[in-house]
Amino acid sequence: MNPVNDVFLRAARGEVTEYTPVWFMRQAGRYQPEYRKIRERYTLPEIVRHPEVTAEVTLLPVEQFGFDAAILFADITTPLYAMGFDLDIVEGRGPVIFNPVSSLDDVERIKPFDAESGTPFVLEAIKILKRELKVPLIGFAGAPFTLASYLIEGGPSKNFIKVKSFMYSQPRAWSRLLERLTEAMFDYLQAQANAGADALQVFDSWVGRLTRYDYETYVAPHMKRLFEKLAGLEVPVIHFGTQSMHLLSSMAAAGGDVIGVDTTTPLDWARDRLGTRPVQGNLDPTLLFAPAKVLERGIDAVLSANAGRPGHVFNLGHGILPGTPPESVALAVELVHQKSAVKP
Repeated sequence: MNPVNDVFLRAARGEVTEYTPVWFMRQAGRYQPEYRKIRERYTLPEIVRHPEVTAEVTLLPVEQFGFDAAILFADITTPLYAMGFDLDIVEGRGPVIFNPVSSLDDVERIKPFDAESGTPFVLEAIKILKRELKVPLIGFAGAPFTLASYLIEGGPSKNFIKVKSFMYSQPRAWSRLLERLTEAMFDYLQAQANAGADALQVFDSWVGRLTRYDYETYVAPHMKRLFEKLAGLEVPVIHFGTQSMHLLSSMAAAGGDVIGVDTTTPLDWARDRLGTRPVQGNLDPTLLFAPAKVLERGIDAVLSANAGRPGHVFNLGHGILPGTPPESVALAVELVHQKSAVKP
């Protein structure tokens, strides 16, 4: 079923829209009192395994704040369970892998991933949401490098010594690991699109820790392959990384219909270099903690940097932070719609 409000999809295709569509990464989650009540009954992985609860959490911010798109509630590690990894999401820390990868033998032991059998609950949640939503639904997956970082480091990292050492010293094992993850994430994203997702986003949360040379040498070939395959799904695909200003051209060359721009990358600078390529971003998430007038100035700055060019999806430069006041989220959506509306 096509969404009633398709302004997000039209902006993602670079079309002129009557206002700038807005959605926020992590728009469903810990800052919402309703979500915290649900978390009293379920862990995050348990929510994802209950399609009805996933749908409820995904719908909450759209119904409360009037976002122009919903993003499926899940975690980038969700497919890893079906690939044979023993992991947990630890509150305050993030994903922890109890059987990390350290050799080619470990890579070869990774189970082949099939979304239909490995993550049926994700696909069922999408089907439920498509019956309820009046805006487009965004499916997503983690990028191979970011997933590999968790798998090799065993969890979040500050310096990425293990993953970079593996990449440099075991190039054959590294290449095979990225191949396996690329295959798995394509299958996962393809299944989400087939289930009804209207758009897809690839999150490369840790890619900005690479030099441009290392990105182009060790990562870009796999990303190009992933985006070439995703192009056949005929839904807009967003390519997003953090702290990645130095990688903008390289990531754009790797693929994606829409390039996500993080907080540290000036939006006007990015648009000048990407030409007519649609972009997404890039309000600083901490501005949602600021006084209303300061938040309004931040929104004005993002819209001004875009300068009315078509193909802009308003978003944060990263995800909503825990403790964000819900009233600031509501105000931000209202201001973006109001200030970007085309005057008759």
